[in-house]
Amino acid sequence: MRHAAAWLVWVGAVLVILSTTRNPWYVGLVLAWIAVVFAAVRTQADGSALAPLSIGRFGLVVVAFSALFNAVTVHFGNTLLFSMPEVIPFFGGPVTLEALVYGALNGLVLTGLFAAFSVFNRAVPVREMVRLVPRAFYPVAIIISIAVTFVPVTLHQYHDIREAQAVRGHRLRGLRDWLPLLLPLLVGGLERALQLAEAMTARGFASAGSARADNRAKGALLVGLVLLLAGWLLRLVWNIPTTGGLVLVSGVGLVAAVLVWLGRQTPHTSYRSRRWAGADWALVAGALLAGLAFAAPGPALDRSSIFYYPYPQLSWPTVQPLLAAATLGLLVPAWGEWRVSSVSLVSDEF
Repeated sequence: MRHAAAWLVWVGAVLVILSTTRNPWYVGLVLAWIAVVFAAVRTQADGSALAPLSIGRFGLVVVAFSALFNAVTVHFGNTLLFSMPEVIPFFGGPVTLEALVYGALNGLVLTGLFAAFSVFNRAVPVREMVRLVPRAFYPVAIIISIAVTFVPVTLHQYHDIREAQAVRGHRLRGLRDWLPLLLPLLVGGLERALQLAEAMTARGFASAGSARADNRAKGALLVGLVLLLAGWLLRLVWNIPTTGGLVLVSGVGLVAAVLVWLGRQTPHTSYRSRRWAGADWALVAGALLAGLAFAAPGPALDRSSIFYYPYPQLSWPTVQPLLAAATLGLLVPAWGEWRVSSVSLVSDEF
């Protein structure tokens, strides 16, 4: 299992690439590499890790809806498909091929983002996600993790109850037949909640601290956020880059200092700390290679092909071979997962 922070860098690289380009060549390559990584991670995941929504179904719905919505709302482009009556508000006007294609590309980007987070959700357990949260927000992270795991646990319990009632000859014929299913499900949920509350209380979860210290930390955090906003306005709105940069850095530093201090006030111990391995560093290196190739400034690469725009006339997109090769860095986790599976298979045979 790879380090959760390494997977987070990988997801960040996918976000950077998909947010900076609409070139169908690059978007298609990223989607292909995500599919390969998903297949590799899927071989390592256990059978209980069921996806709440299929990536294929999500992609079909989103791409179709995005293409149609953009086509009937953005009346721009030279290749006319048909025209909607002008009397229809907001939708009336020409429907062009360029608007249809651009909407489909936006849908593909959304599908890629959903697929990347699906890979992250499959590859990283909930306990590892909680460890990524700063210690200042650790109680909130625990509550969110409990809320996230509530639905699959409840569904699993519902299937168990339904199978047990089916063995007893129970059949669903009307509303009254749901009572033997819902009542045990409600009792089991309450019992599980009480056990969890008792366990968290025994471990001193969210115990009361110093109210005066908390108020001072909140005040300092508010000042840091105000400085951050003021610096951003000075740089981008009022065009005072030097002063705005200093104020912005001061705000970021104050917010970071407050978060670090709040984290130290939250006692936390780990049963087994996760250490970085060579495969984790390889994953990070491949993700950074792919992300920086599309985002880092400089004349080293020709990035003109990144900015694909089908308006006003649809044209064939160009591709830069070095940028296409840089996306291969997203395949590093697939190689690592398949290598782990092959090693475990050989060890099992011998």
